[in-house]
Amino acid sequence: MKNHGLIALQNVFKTYQLGESTIHAINSVSLAIEKGEFVAVIGPSGSGKSTLMHICSLLDNPSSGTITFEGVDTTNFSEEQLAHIRNQKVGFVFQQFNLLPRTSALENVQLPLLYTDITRHERQQRARDMLAGVGLGDRLNNTPSQLSGGQQQRVAIARALINNPEVIFADEPTGNLDTKSGREIMDLMTDLHREGKTIVLVTHESEVAAFAKRIISMRDGKIVSDRKDGKKVHLKNKGGGR
Repeated sequence: MKNHGLIALQNVFKTYQLGESTIHAINSVSLAIEKGEFVAVIGPSGSGKSTLMHICSLLDNPSSGTITFEGVDTTNFSEEQLAHIRNQKVGFVFQQFNLLPRTSALENVQLPLLYTDITRHERQQRARDMLAGVGLGDRLNNTPSQLSGGQQQRVAIARALINNPEVIFADEPTGNLDTKSGREIMDLMTDLHREGKTIVLVTHESEVAAFAKRIISMRDGKIVSDRKDGKKVHLKNKGGGR
């Protein structure tokens, strides 16, 4: 089987047992995400959108089906192999920011580099550059409690960018922000996309999804629509819609 795109899923299922019931969090999903795309995955709570993101980003394993990253089948990779890809190729931005509370912005951004052979001086310089790039060059020594929610999310985005990842996954990145801060974060995501970054964004808000160039809608673990610039994406593989 040939797989195209930066990330490709073929007939993927994710099931959980709840008592005697089997829950299909992801139900026969096939899709491909190309390098340089800005994709929003939208759907109500329980639709499977976050589970899909976890599988696409190699944070979670499917119950069955095939996942390829940059054309390489990762289905049977060990956790160590998957962690290596995540560390080198993937950046994560979450709703809760996930910053160390007593640690400066500069130190928080450096975290993904701590287990590499990069020198301390280079780690600091990269972190300074990343923070300057998200408009926080004057907040290097501030801890999260000294930053607004929007600024904390900018620190999280700088951290996600520190390894120059192939793709950024953002799970409800505006969920804890006011309207103005949320708009600023989405403008930043748009700028990153213009610079060539691949972005996969999970949201339940149509206003946030509208920033993306491709919108995948989910319900009950299935993709119910997949549109790029307003046009339906043609899916050759089974499970792409209904």
